[in-house]
Amino acid sequence: MNGTLRWCVLIPCLNEEKAIGTIVKSTLKLGVPVIVIDDGSDDRTPEIVRALPVTLLRHDHRQGKGEALRTGFREALRQGFDAVVTMDGDGQHLPEDIPRLVDVGKRFPDHIVIGARLLQREQQPKGRRRANALADWGISWACAQPVADTQSGQRWYPRSALDLVELDAQNFVFEAAVLIAASRDKGLGIVSVPIASRYEGSFRLSHFSPVRDVMRIALYTFRQVFHYGQVWASYSRSRAAPLIVDDTYSHRIA
Repeated sequence: MNGTLRWCVLIPCLNEEKAIGTIVKSTLKLGVPVIVIDDGSDDRTPEIVRALPVTLLRHDHRQGKGEALRTGFREALRQGFDAVVTMDGDGQHLPEDIPRLVDVGKRFPDHIVIGARLLQREQQPKGRRRANALADWGISWACAQPVADTQSGQRWYPRSALDLVELDAQNFVFEAAVLIAASRDKGLGIVSVPIASRYEGSFRLSHFSPVRDVMRIALYTFRQVFHYGQVWASYSRSRAAPLIVDDTYSHRIA
């Protein structure tokens, strides 16, 4: 990939009136197009976003994060973008981390890049940390490659991953489904960039349920493990150390 690569930022959101304005304004300072997908908010979120120079897409009612991302992917494809960066609108992800993901995405053109919450992990609630560890174990197996922080929503998706927009997966399962299909059907690698865990001072409780959503992801993931076959070979490949890129060099961290 070269400097002419066209990319944008996608921000799915639901009832984020306390944070969305700051997040979008900070993202716009990067000088890139921003697409905000409002998933049926009933607070001031759409009013705040509408006043900003972004593309705002709205769902009439809540359809879940997966459908919000799907709507954003379709719009990015319609506008002819080559890649997108996704991030949540609740303040957990910072726009300041976006250039690092983009840089790695350009250096690793056939990879999805994840902003992995590997720094300041003491801020992460213990229950959430355990749920994420379980998801990492299962999704890495289904991907047949190790993945650091499969649950982070701050990601760089190249065009080949955007083409998976019509995958039959809903809610938070959609993000796992894209990782798995990108790995197994598209042959993409997955690389992670360390970012900080940011839970202290959060504006709201997460929409992610460590019980309900992890169960949904687990059921989908294990169906995919057996769908692709070579179960034990896939498991063995997934037990290697994930590829981590820390700004200027790449290495593998156990």
